[in-house]
Amino acid sequence: MKLNDVRVGARLGGGFAVTLALLCLIMVVGVWRLSTIAQATQQMMAEPLAKERLATEWARNVSIGATRGKAIAKNADGTLEALFSEEAKASTVRANEIIQALKAFPTTSEEQLLLDRIGEARKTYLAARDGLMAAKRAGNAEEATRIYESSFQVASPAYIAAMTAYVDHQRKNIDVMAKQIDADAARGRLLIGVTGCLALVFGAVFAWLLTRSITVPVAEAARLADAVTGGDLSRRVTAEGRDEIAGLMRSLGKMNASLRDMVTQVRQSADSIQVASGEVATGNQDLSARTEQTASNLQQTASSMGHLTGTVKQTADSARTANQLASSAQGAAGKGGEVVSQVVSTMNDIHASSKKIADIIGVIDGIAFQTNILALNAAVEAARAGEQGRGFAVVASEVRSLAQRSAQAAKEIKSLIDASVDKVDSGSRLVADAGQSMTEIVNSVRRVTDIIGEITSAASEQSDGIGQVNTAVTQLDQMTQQNAALVEQSAAAAESLKEQALRLSGVVSVFRLTA
Repeated sequence: MKLNDVRVGARLGGGFAVTLALLCLIMVVGVWRLSTIAQATQQMMAEPLAKERLATEWARNVSIGATRGKAIAKNADGTLEALFSEEAKASTVRANEIIQALKAFPTTSEEQLLLDRIGEARKTYLAARDGLMAAKRAGNAEEATRIYESSFQVASPAYIAAMTAYVDHQRKNIDVMAKQIDADAARGRLLIGVTGCLALVFGAVFAWLLTRSITVPVAEAARLADAVTGGDLSRRVTAEGRDEIAGLMRSLGKMNASLRDMVTQVRQSADSIQVASGEVATGNQDLSARTEQTASNLQQTASSMGHLTGTVKQTADSARTANQLASSAQGAAGKGGEVVSQVVSTMNDIHASSKKIADIIGVIDGIAFQTNILALNAAVEAARAGEQGRGFAVVASEVRSLAQRSAQAAKEIKSLIDASVDKVDSGSRLVADAGQSMTEIVNSVRRVTDIIGEITSAASEQSDGIGQVNTAVTQLDQMTQQNAALVEQSAAAAESLKEQALRLSGVVSVFRLTA
């Protein structure tokens, strides 16, 4: 299990817990060693030191007793014995108490040997002291001096020497225990020091590992943030572990990847916009040129439509004249039925009129052909104009239809006129058949009148339609001019878009997307 698998809070809590545990360990070791030293001190005070104090007191009393016995032996005053007798009894009682107290303590074989020697020396000392005091009490100074010199003076030093040996033995035991306590204290200090050093080393290593497990990923996150700030999005983030910092690194990695994808898309879009805006600018320039050419063609078309309007008006006037002539011919044909004698002259007039009508019909046929050509050209220009020329195309189609009808009518009239000429020639040769021929002529003239009426009506409709076409061409020319202005604005906008795309590409180019 790695440290970065543990959450930061748990790691910090564990670090403090380990620190507190090490501190508690040091405290436990210190208390344990102090308890050991205190126990050894108490043991020393409870036995060797107590024995030494009791033995010292006992030895002091013995020394005082020896001095007291010497004073009794050397002093001739008999009252001194009575004075020292009570003190001797008290000293003896206290010595007995000390002996009982020492017997209550555990005794080693060496101590027992020393106590036995003290006991033997005490018996000798007490016998000499008591004999000395009895002789002194009896007033026998010489006996007292003899006992002092022969017994007491020998027994008291031996007694004191035995007590001194016991006291020295107890002091030696105290020194041994004191050295043992010092050794225990030294071992305690060493153990506490070693434990403290181990705790410091372990704590330092754990703190270093804990700090490194936190600071290294945080430093990596800081370096990643600095790289993103500097425009470097090419770094790949690898986050191990399940702690908060690993989560932060994964989030930063996702952010870096998202920024890299977004900048890549923006850069591609900027490049695409730059290329598209260049193509739009080029297309707008071409469209502007074509629009200007279209405007020029529309002006030419408008001029041609003006000429066509004049021609159609002339055609209408000629058709009205032909209509009047046909009416006159119809009236003449009616009169011809009444006046047969004037048939030859009338037929000659009809012959002349027929030729004139044939010429007029030829003119009408030419006008219809020109109208058809102009309507065809207008339809082509309307197709080039697209949606805006749809109305104009409809009008041009109607004009073309009328022109075709006019041409068809002119052909029919021409055929009829040719037939009339033939009939007039035949009538000139066949006067006998004038009546029948005149009847046919009347019918033919009636048909001519109807056709000419139709021509007149068609010519009027052509004039109106051409006027509408002229108006539509004028409007189309205005719209073409407006389109040219819009194309120039679109070209300027495309150029501005191209510049903005270049600036955007420059801004995005600061980001480094690959290592």
